[in-house]
Amino acid sequence: MSRVARLGAFIFVTLTILAAGVFVIGSKAYLFRSTYQLKTQFDNVAGLAEGAAVEVGGVHSGTVHGIALPHRPGEKVTVTIDLDKVTHEIIKQDSIASIETEGVLGNQYLAISFGSSGQADVRDGDVIQSKPPLELSELLMKTSNILDSSKRAIENATQATAHLNSVSAKIDAGQGSVGALINDRALFTNLQRSTSTLSETMVQAQAGVTDFHENMEALKHNFLLSGYFKRRGYQDTAELTNNEVERLPTGAPVKTFTYPPKQLFNSKDSAKIQNQKSLNDSGDYLASGQFGIAVVVVSGGSEGDTRKEMELSEARAMVIRDYLVEHFGFDDSHLKTLGLGKQLEATSEGGMGTIKIMIFPVGSEVPPIKQAPAGVASKVPADKGLEASETAGPRQ
Repeated sequence: MSRVARLGAFIFVTLTILAAGVFVIGSKAYLFRSTYQLKTQFDNVAGLAEGAAVEVGGVHSGTVHGIALPHRPGEKVTVTIDLDKVTHEIIKQDSIASIETEGVLGNQYLAISFGSSGQADVRDGDVIQSKPPLELSELLMKTSNILDSSKRAIENATQATAHLNSVSAKIDAGQGSVGALINDRALFTNLQRSTSTLSETMVQAQAGVTDFHENMEALKHNFLLSGYFKRRGYQDTAELTNNEVERLPTGAPVKTFTYPPKQLFNSKDSAKIQNQKSLNDSGDYLASGQFGIAVVVVSGGSEGDTRKEMELSEARAMVIRDYLVEHFGFDDSHLKTLGLGKQLEATSEGGMGTIKIMIFPVGSEVPPIKQAPAGVASKVPADKGLEASETAGPRQ
């Protein structure tokens, strides 16, 4: 190969390497990609430098284009960011920029969070929100405070142990009531007898309470008092919350039936239904349609005793549920109640509250029953919707 050919090959290889380097460096700086700019502001950039990486969701997606100091005290440092166009779909108006550190002592970089789907898209040149960076000096100060608190806690524990040892020594020596009880056998025997007597008294008291409940149950069926329970519409207040949920399911109902209280009940303070057939439209819907869960929601009036209005709303919800379950063929485990009690903004005629049967779609959340532990919830399986039943009982 001639000298000229070797020189030409050398120059070609050199230019190729140079061009590749330019493209690699330019790719890192997003010189050859479609980009857009955003701005954010900080009180202190904590060592962030121009050219630093910008990560969106942990992925390198841009660089810091420039950092501008404020024109006067009290203003913030402005950071200009070049971002890849592909991030435009996930960065929204509520996205937040923060300065992070690679490791404990690594370089600073800028991280931008994803935005919410309901927020508007950012535009070229927009300013997004930021949160202050956590500086190493602040972290060391917080660590020092934690160590000081731990030291004081250990000192307090040491003092408490010393006091406990002193008390134990006095008890062993027979000092004080506890010491006398432990060291004097006769005193212990007398206390044991007193405890046994108290236990017998508690058993007798429990038996008396049981007798009282039995007597009350008998009075409910006495012909002199049975009329009172019939007018009230229910007998045992303990049954009012058997199927009551703590709240309504999340999401919108597919169907809502609303009834004026005067249409169903004969007085403001009664839970006895006087016009049961008014509920047939909602009963037909429950028996013939597919749904996940239905809730009988009853609120009390704006006047009266709060406790009584709560009991009345729970009772009305229970008797409405009992009627629908008894006269229409569907799985009663899908029908719940919710008594809201006294409502200051009751708008129904006569101030008697409101009555609604709210029906939610298949797959809706089933809220916790009031007797169940807090946080327990279940889902109605998507394939367990209520089918139309041919076993509906006769209507009244």
